[in-house]
Amino acid sequence: MQWLLLILLIVVVGFVISAYNRLIALKGQTLNAWKQIDVQLKRRHDLIPNLINAVKGAMDFEKETLEAVIQARNHAVKIQADASPTGGIQALAGAEAALGAALSRLNVVVERYPDLKATGNIGQLQEELTSTENRVAFARQLYNDTATDYNVKQMQFPWNLVAGLAKAEAVELWEIEEPKDREVPVVDLSMKPKA
Repeated sequence: MQWLLLILLIVVVGFVISAYNRLIALKGQTLNAWKQIDVQLKRRHDLIPNLINAVKGAMDFEKETLEAVIQARNHAVKIQADASPTGGIQALAGAEAALGAALSRLNVVVERYPDLKATGNIGQLQEELTSTENRVAFARQLYNDTATDYNVKQMQFPWNLVAGLAKAEAVELWEIEEPKDREVPVVDLSMKPKA
């Protein structure tokens, strides 16, 4: 009987240690995934002033567009400083969506100026921004996948019994807040002339 109790105790202690270590590992992976978003957003934020400076001289009369991008970038940088997996993600997602919209407006304006668009620096900066946008999207996806695993593991029985010991707390997911971002784009490949 004592052997049975000893074996049971060893199994329980082994599970608690294993569950604790797994939750700590998931917490670390979630924080790492968050830092990857952070790195890519910083890269994005650092590219924007270069793009603004490159187009500023040729677009003096488009100051509103340039100022909107600068303000959106500064707001996103400020929000990013306070965001973490346990809070502020939705505010950061909103600020980044506003920055994305401002950058889209800037790209539309740049498209109207073929001479400006033909400038090597502008094209290269736009390509860098596009590449960075893709990296941000992949980093968000990785973060959401990792954060979901972490959140689910904390709620599953018997892992939830160990979650308190590991100081595990639910983390926010990066979600789309803007209804227009959820809309399905309309694609017309009929090659009919627009009416």
